[in-house]
Parts: sequence; structure tokens; C-alpha cells
Amino acid sequence: MTDIATSGQDTLEMLRNYSYGLAVIELILPDMDGYDIISAARTMKIQTPIIVLSSIDKPHSKIKAFTNGADDYLTKPFDTDELVARIQAILRRSGGFSSPITQVGNLVMDMNTHAVMVNEQPVHLTGKEFSILELLILRKDIALTKEMFLNHLYGGRDEPDVKIIDVFICKLRKKLQEAGAGNLISTIWGRGYILTDPKNKKNAAPNANHTTSPPPCFQPDLCRQAAS
Repeated sequence: MTDIATSGQDTLEMLRNYSYGLAVIELILPDMDGYDIISAARTMKIQTPIIVLSSIDKPHSKIKAFTNGADDYLTKPFDTDELVARIQAILRRSGGFSSPITQVGNLVMDMNTHAVMVNEQPVHLTGKEFSILELLILRKDIALTKEMFLNHLYGGRDEPDVKIIDVFICKLRKKLQEAGAGNLISTIWGRGYILTDPKNKKNAAPNANHTTSPPPCFQPDLCRQAAS
């Protein structure tokens, strides 16, 4: 899910009150510049990764942004694919992943080749299933809403009904379980889904709203409707 702020004060307020995976900040805003936003956020101990977008392509501007606490700096005009790649790289690092190859339990994912292995055997996923698993792994141990998945899959364009996420999750769970990965994906009733590392599950406190062992397909009618 993406939130948009149109002023520096709104940006700081949102960063203070909500937990974001990443923030993309313009240097020129109506009430304050991006340097001050970054500096204020870091002073408030806000650790959200920040990418700066700016038409200023001067070394001193980049140095100031990094000195104030920015994680990356991209000049305009820019290629959208490059921005997405930089976002994914920062999310990997902030989630503890310095390599495109990540592992959770006995599941291994290569984010560059889109290969998924369980117990060293390939698991064949559709593009949508891979994208959902990618987001879950990048934000592991964090509950994600269905709207977040929709935005990740469709980017706000021609989004289907939110129930389609239940379909994709259902099919993804089934494939992973049949491959021997176990119940990695849990349902947070009324909120969404979460992928938990098996080693963290052992230490997690019980939660009545957190179903750690859902049935392989809790909505069979939806599963049958899913596209292959």
C-alpha cells in the first residue's frame, strides 16, 4: 500500500505515526525541503529507509542528502524500472537480505532468476504467486494487508477485487506445503497474512488472532477459480 504526502510536515507526521517499509522523498516541497525532512526523521529515531528523488544532479546535493540520512539518491528524469530495482535492493537490505538469494526455513528464493526451491527441489510458481511470496519474504514477520498485495501486484492499475488475494495465497500455500515447506504463511484474521521464519515461530507467544497452521485451502471455491 502506498500513501502520498504533499508537504514536509505531513511527511514527518506519517513517518512518525506509521511503520513504512520505505519512503521516497522529493527535495522540493511547499513548506520545507527534503534535506530537513530527512534530518528531522533521523533526529526522531525514525529508521525508515529513504530514497531521494531530485532534478538536482550536483555532488554537493547528493552528499548533503546522504549526510542527513538518506539511503539512496536518484536524479530526474529516471527510468521506472531502475527506481523499482533500487527500492527492492533497499528492502532486501533493510530486511536483513544483502543478496538476491534468500532463505526461510528450507525454502530458497532467487529474486533475480525467480527460482524457488524447497529441499533443493524446484517449486513452479506463477508470476503472481512469486510476487506475493517475494513481498512476504521481504517483509517477513510483518503482517501485510490484502491491499498491500494488490498494490504490489497491480500498482494501482486495473486492480481486481481484493478477494483475489485469498485465491493467490491459497494456491501458493498449497504448492509450498506439497513441496515440504510447511505452514510458512499464516492468516492474521481481520488484517491479512504474515510469513514467519520457522525459527521465530518457536519463540512466538500464542495469539488468538494469529492462525499459525491454516488448512491448505481454506476457501476451496476461490481456489478453483484461480487462474493457473
